[in-house]
Amino acid sequence: FQGSTFSANKDGKRLARQLESVKAYMLQGGCYTLQQISEATGSPQASVSARLRDLRRLGFRVDREYVERGLYRYRVQRG
Repeated sequence: FQGSTFSANKDGKRLARQLESVKAYMLQGGCYTLQQISEATGSPQASVSARLRDLRRLGFRVDREYVERGLYRYRVQRG
């Protein structure tokens, strides 16, 4: 996890849980919008977007598919 405001003591466990939740959901297969992932994991959409970036940094392939008017669907695969 990155960022100038990140505190491992305060944020580490919460972000790790979010990452595992998003990863587990996405590795089931399929393409999902941020809203769908958010609803399935209970994490805010902005957090889901950040966890998808984290998955990219960890070597996962994160594909993005345009739907319409700024809406995208995401698919995650092991690198």
